Amino acid sequence: MANVVVVGAQWGDEGKGKIVDWLSERADVIARFQGGHNAGHTLVIDGKVFKLSLLPSGIVREGKLSVIGNGVVLDPWHLVKEIEGLRGQGITITPETLMIAENTPLILPIHGELDRARESQNSVAKIGTTGRGIGPAYEDKVGRRAVRVADLADDATLEVRVDRALVHHNALRAGLGLEPVDRERLLADLRAIAPAVLEYAAPVWKVLNEKRKAGKRILFEGAQGSLLDIDFGTYPFVTSSNVIAGQAATGTGIGPGAIDFVLGIVKAYTTRVGEGPFPAELKDADGERLGQRGHEFGTVTGRKRRCGWFDAVLVRQTCATSGVNGIALTKLDVLDGFDTLKICVAYDLDGERLDHLPIAADQQARCKPIYEELPGWSESTEGARSWADLPAEAIKYVRRVEELIDCPVALLSTSPEREDTILVTDPFAD
Repeated sequence: MANVVVVGAQWGDEGKGKIVDWLSERADVIARFQGGHNAGHTLVIDGKVFKLSLLPSGIVREGKLSVIGNGVVLDPWHLVKEIEGLRGQGITITPETLMIAENTPLILPIHGELDRARESQNSVAKIGTTGRGIGPAYEDKVGRRAVRVADLADDATLEVRVDRALVHHNALRAGLGLEPVDRERLLADLRAIAPAVLEYAAPVWKVLNEKRKAGKRILFEGAQGSLLDIDFGTYPFVTSSNVIAGQAATGTGIGPGAIDFVLGIVKAYTTRVGEGPFPAELKDADGERLGQRGHEFGTVTGRKRRCGWFDAVLVRQTCATSGVNGIALTKLDVLDGFDTLKICVAYDLDGERLDHLPIAADQQARCKPIYEELPGWSESTEGARSWADLPAEAIKYVRRVEELIDCPVALLSTSPEREDTILVTDPFAD
């Protein structure tokens, strides 16, 4: 049976939540493979709104197994809060519906404190983090001083892990003018939260491989967007993990041969939260209109998103680095009513035409968009569920996007409602 990876192909906020929810009806298992609770997504099901940031989108569907893989960094206190919130909305969550990889690193309170202290004192160039400790938690993972889910089950191991982390963190905190960590309080807090996390702990790599052998369909859910990838994003204004499709394998413990289809989620225009280069950004009335019509505010942070025209250069690039087989084009309805639409087809770097975004940060900042203009449409595309429901100009826009990014549209989303989707190619087709 086909297994599908879903990745954001821009800077995040592309509408992955709805698409993953739509696809989860065809899947048996939904697995998160990177990121943390800094990546929010909103689901609208039968008029009911669910706001998730850590749990996989499949958690709101009965009969599905949701998995948090080892590529995620987990804030245990946020986990409990999010579970309780969903239970309050009538969602049943048990160890039969949710599993957390035993080797998942934990986000501790000291990570958030460090994150915020660094950002507030950075006079050189702010990264624009959410301040939730994601970066410092990943740093501890690769520095081999992380506390992982399995460590919560053994008090002696937990103390060793905490002590190793504090040697590093207390030195950093001294340099930032912060008080040393209260070791006993941290240990007490971890011991108190441990049962609520260990209830869901499992050898996820083993479970997923067994599910695959049994012919179950697995949907791998990425957070954020490929342009925030630590290697291929607009560094240093990126997240602290790999976001591209290859991370689905290492972030869950299943081999790359298990991936049959990569679906890139792409907004019909471009948005970005936080700092960093954005060649096609609009700081005029059109940009404001896109933001208002698209309700462009972060699910997690509430921060206003920067808006711009569709950037085909960037999407073509991310489709290549993730090996995207097809895209899900979202928020087409936000473009309704524009007389003229623009697509960025190349960059001008000091008089040279580029067909990709350069790696060097100073060059990225100097890239100017080269636009191609297309006629807009006055009719509404909101709620369209077939090509016949779309204006001719909207179809031309979609076809031109396909040509420019060298990748076909597999799904077309025309509203936040899950049924307002045009299926072109089923990613789960065998």
